[in-house]
Order: sequence, then C-alpha cells, then structure tokens
Amino acid sequence: MSAFTAVVNPAAGRGAGARVAAELVAAMPHGSVEVVAGRDGAHAGELAAAAAAAGRTVLAVGGDGHTGAVAGAVAAAGGLLGIVPVGRGNDFARQLGLPSAVPAVAEVLRGGRERVVDVIDAAGRTVLGSVYTGVDSAASEIVAARPRVPAGAVYRYAAVRALLTTRPAGFRLTLDGVEWAARGWSVVVANSGWYGAGMHIVPSAEVDDGLLDVLMIRDSSRWALIAALREVYDGSHIARPDIEVRRARTVEIVVDRPLPVHADGEPLASGSVTVSVRPAVLRVLA
Repeated sequence: MSAFTAVVNPAAGRGAGARVAAELVAAMPHGSVEVVAGRDGAHAGELAAAAAAAGRTVLAVGGDGHTGAVAGAVAAAGGLLGIVPVGRGNDFARQLGLPSAVPAVAEVLRGGRERVVDVIDAAGRTVLGSVYTGVDSAASEIVAARPRVPAGAVYRYAAVRALLTTRPAGFRLTLDGVEWAARGWSVVVANSGWYGAGMHIVPSAEVDDGLLDVLMIRDSSRWALIAALREVYDGSHIARPDIEVRRARTVEIVVDRPLPVHADGEPLASGSVTVSVRPAVLRVLA
C-alpha cells in the first residue's frame, strides 16, 4: 500500500474539503494518508511537489482548479496523482470516470491502477480540462460570484445570463501555424470534453491523444443558443451549423477586445493567450 498525502483546498465544496479528507483518512488503512491544507494554488503546488519528491502518492482534494495546481507539481516531479473530487464542477474526474463518494474513491486509491494523460500548458499554468473565452468565461465569472441559485442549477443560470448580457467577439486563432478567424460567441480549447458541472461541451476531446480539440461557437442568434443549452449536456449541440471543432497541438488566441480568458473555472488571462498540449506527462490513478 502506498503512502498518500492529501493536499486539501479548504474552500472546496463550500468548506467540504476538510470533511471529505477526514472521511478518506477513515476509509483508508490506518496511517496511510496524511492531510495538508493549501492556502492557495501556489501553496498547494509546493505541498504536492514536496510529497511527490518524498515518493508519496499525492491526492488532490478539491475542485478542477485546485486539482490542476496540484497536478502541475506532481507532473513536474514525475509523481503519481489521485483525485478526490470536492468542487462544484469536478469535470476532469468525470472525464476519467472517477467516483465522488469517498468509499468508492478509496477503492480506486487502493486498486492502484495508473493511467497516463495529457495536460494543457497556458500562461505558465497547468490546466487539466479546458481554456475558454467569450460567453463561457463570462458565465464562469457569474458562477464565481456565487449567485443565490441552487448549486445544481448555477451553471445553467450562469450560461443563460451570460448569453443575455454579452455579445459576440472577433476571434483570431492560430492552430499549429494555420490561421482561423471568425466572429463568434466563444472559443473552447479542450483537453477534457466536460465543463460546467456536466456539460459535454467538446465530446471528441480525449485526455490521452496528444491533441487539443478547439471548439468555436460562431455568431448566431442568442435566443437559439439559449434554447439549445440542454443539448450541451449530451453533446448533441455539436451538430449545430454554428459550431465547428478543429484540432491542434498549439493554439494562439487573440480577441478583438479584452475578454477574460478562464481555465477550469478560474481566471487565466485577458484578450489573448497561447495554449499548448503536453502529451503523456501526468500519471493518475483512474
């Protein structure tokens, strides 16, 4: 049995991170899990790097953003990552088919089966799921503001509100040196196909193919997009004529105005960013 260090985001799940970590300690063999708390992403990465250097399996206890910060440090150290999803989205765990109930998570950790996956590098940050700008990043900011909406509906509420309050932008993308320019609502550069707590935004994305799937929602009726939001959950929106997906290893994004760029629910940049895939750099229990 490996020795584990659980790096917890205390704010995850509205304060549930510490409770879930305690439940995991109780579910695992006695003494096999130590728990440390990260003050922020940088501190969480430092704790993860130290644990990986000591030969311990590092557990990210938190949401997608926290898991990305921990994963970056683990990948750099050549360590092994376990994921204990406690955030509002948990979309990378969903992509890997990982459970959220603590007893089932403990089974995955005890089983010790490894999978090697890709990650995204963007603005010096390791991102597991996707980088996006446009209506998607506007919705992400609405979610971060914690509107008084039930947790299960907050992402749908944010998507509708963002579509009502934003407008299309001019995007100039360069995909492995090939330019792609269009006016649209959003661009999503995906390693994992899920975001927004279960929206299958880029169904073709795979975490171990060495490629990024780049989705653009072209300029079209905001009302038609609002009516089609339910299609995002099963991925059928991909058949819409205003949606196009291409693939690349490196994507440069330039927007005609300073739109926020987000990654896995957290602010990343403004207006422009370069996004690259790092193939097969992260070992994860799955």
